[in-house]
Amino acid sequence: MQQVKNTSVEPRSRYALPEVSWEEIVEPGAYVERGSGDLYRIPKEALIPGSSPIIHKESAGASRLVQVSKNPFVTTLEARLQCAQHNIEPNF
Repeated sequence: MQQVKNTSVEPRSRYALPEVSWEEIVEPGAYVERGSGDLYRIPKEALIPGSSPIIHKESAGASRLVQVSKNPFVTTLEARLQCAQHNIEPNF
């Protein structure tokens, strides 16, 4: 009797991406807002204490950001692939 091995073609995420609020961002990287799917590139210069922020967002709702890469200049394709692997619909 021959054994048949079935493999799933669905992508599996082996790890969870870090998810933070705007106030919790402490390292540079590429972040995707979970609700809107927008991509934000946060360079290290944006995180210097006492410096003027490069990004300012005001909203009545709470934003959750998922770090798709530690590299703020990751390619758009790679960022989109990370989103797809973690069930996040990109809007970029």
